[in-house]
Amino acid sequence: MSTKASWLRVLGPGIMFASACIGVSHLVQSTRAGALAGFGLLWAILAANAAKYPFFEFGSRYASASGQSLIEGFRTFGRGASWLYLGLTLGTCFFVMAAVGMVTGAFLDNLLGVSARMGTSLTSEVTVGLFLACIALLWLGKFNALDKVIKVLASVLLVSTVVAVALTVSAPPPATVVPETWSWTTPTGIAFVIALMGWMPSAVDLSTWNSFWTLERIRTSGYKPTLKETLTEFNAGYAISVVLALGFLILGTLLLHRTDSTLPDGSAAFASGIVSLYARAMGDWSAPIMGAAAFSAMFSTCITVMDGYARSLDRAWAVATQTDRNPMRHRLALVLVALGGLIVVLAFRGQLKTLVDLATTLSFLVAPVIAFWNLRLVTRDDFPAEAKPGRALQAWAWLGLLFLTAFSTVYVWVLFSA
Repeated sequence: MSTKASWLRVLGPGIMFASACIGVSHLVQSTRAGALAGFGLLWAILAANAAKYPFFEFGSRYASASGQSLIEGFRTFGRGASWLYLGLTLGTCFFVMAAVGMVTGAFLDNLLGVSARMGTSLTSEVTVGLFLACIALLWLGKFNALDKVIKVLASVLLVSTVVAVALTVSAPPPATVVPETWSWTTPTGIAFVIALMGWMPSAVDLSTWNSFWTLERIRTSGYKPTLKETLTEFNAGYAISVVLALGFLILGTLLLHRTDSTLPDGSAAFASGIVSLYARAMGDWSAPIMGAAAFSAMFSTCITVMDGYARSLDRAWAVATQTDRNPMRHRLALVLVALGGLIVVLAFRGQLKTLVDLATTLSFLVAPVIAFWNLRLVTRDDFPAEAKPGRALQAWAWLGLLFLTAFSTVYVWVLFSA
């Protein structure tokens, strides 16, 4: 089999990872970081991507070498670990689903102009309709055909972001103000840094999805890639995610921070502000195209998150209770994730930034637990020796775990001492 044919059979999980990342963390948080602090938070984006890399890589590594998902692996630590993972997932999934859903609803609202025509914010109502459509597509299993179209439009967003960044860097708008020095050492600053790093590039607990996608690709393609092929494909997706995160930071810095502009607080207006960045860099003609591309990228993320959490809850329950798989239980989990997310959306009506910061912060605080488990799984004596990460990567992982734990501790200390 040719190298090209083998690569096409492996291609998938890394691209899905990048697609899931190009959502709230990039479109929203990276842009906000640039608008707020310019390049002052570049270190946080790079540090978060570096610190989390080993733990996402371990998801693909473990699935490829063991033939099991990380959730099955957690069960080997004892039933308590399975119940703890289930509890952590239940404690975060509704807020994560709500944040992703509200951002997606905001871009759909902006694209359709619903709130603009009605003269009042209807993003929450649009999000309700969006969730119902996601449930229907996943319940009926009809998303595969639509997903192909979405991936094309999401690719438009990827290419357009690179073009917009290149145009902006080559001819940046003149600075209208001298940017103030932004400090992240204040309680408010620390809170935003934690929220920024929470989903940069994604939440660590979603590393279980890497293992799902790796196994599913093997099943559907009928091809068992080597560990090297699996990790090469994942690394390509991770690199795309990092580059785009930096791209949105650059757009936020040059087009907002240095021109004393801000992103609106309203959901639909916020989405319009993001789309307008492309119009300022590429021309007004690009706004409708980029509005559709941004929504498509977010819709892909939204439905991926909904399906991923449903699968995680279903599998975590089966592993914790040692019961067989049940298709109906997966559908019930799907409805549970959607309904829980909708309740949170309605509770945070009109508070998109607050909801996003809460969801990303929760994800960051649970990250050290999942990161430690992932590291243990791929370094234990019973894990295949030829598949274990090298000493350099293990050292990298320990440093990443120390970074995640230290910042989580600092945040909790500041929160309770304020």
